Amino acid sequence: MLPIAIDAMGGDKAPGEIVAGALRAADELGYPIVLVGRPEEIGDAGGLEIVEATEVIAMDEDPGQGVRRKKDSSLVRAAELVRDGRASAMVSAGNTGAAMASALLRMGRLPKVARPAIATPIPNGDGFTILLDSGANAECKADWLVQFAQMGAAYSTARFGVAKPRVGLLSIGEESSKGNPLVKEAHSLLAGGLGAGISSEFIGNVEGRDIMAGTVDVVVTDGFTGNVTLKALEGAVKFLIGEIFSAFGSSEEAKAASSALMPALSQLVQRLDPELTGGAMLLGVNGVCIISHGSSSATAIVSAARVAGEMVERDLLAATAVAVAGDNPPAG
Repeated sequence: MLPIAIDAMGGDKAPGEIVAGALRAADELGYPIVLVGRPEEIGDAGGLEIVEATEVIAMDEDPGQGVRRKKDSSLVRAAELVRDGRASAMVSAGNTGAAMASALLRMGRLPKVARPAIATPIPNGDGFTILLDSGANAECKADWLVQFAQMGAAYSTARFGVAKPRVGLLSIGEESSKGNPLVKEAHSLLAGGLGAGISSEFIGNVEGRDIMAGTVDVVVTDGFTGNVTLKALEGAVKFLIGEIFSAFGSSEEAKAASSALMPALSQLVQRLDPELTGGAMLLGVNGVCIISHGSSSATAIVSAARVAGEMVERDLLAATAVAVAGDNPPAG
């Protein structure tokens, strides 16, 4: 497999944690890794190849201007490596908007894709629910949501092995009459089917409480609503975990009980830990692009590299292209 290009300069903990994660990924996963960034700041790369990029797009920088003005930034160079066939995928914990713009402008869109979407896996009772769009498109058209559903279903199958993903449309009620004009129009289109390119089932409107219930595999919405939903879920999970561990230390009796409960709770905490989910996937661009959280540690970079490698091996791009085109999937 071609190397996975990792943006060494992106993220709040770059380059130290990013480089440490890249080294671990190369050792633990066996995937070839190339680092992109300033060699003098990267330092000892442990034998990994470094592709020099002299500029960095800051976390608070305007994404569009950053990509246009800083053509030698680590994000742009990483996307160009994929475009030029020198890397199989890119991973970045940097500026989300700039990562998306770099991938879109340098890699381009897959055929027939109107807009790329950010797909984020959310833990549920049985596995994971894919939420998209979780931030790429603040304003959407109804037919874009149909494509999000198609791409999300293809991703659910490739990533988690769901044979026939259940697709739901995020709304304020389960009834088809509920929702704003965008949701109502999208519901009408989705009810007509998602095409022959992917095996999936549209189950109608779903509510926010359904995302982690294990009753739906793909939840589709516009990027504004999706991002608000994602951040609300992250905040709620963080609050609950903090309160649980605080309660464990509230008394001697609670401390005694915690020793028995801790093994099971530790497994739960791991399932809810965003550092272990591998980041979000930018679907619809002509290349595998993983966008990790800005505060990513080395562990998060290992997880992202693992997902990137798996999606290359499982040919997610081909499956996505077929799903959006509505063509029959190839035999076998």
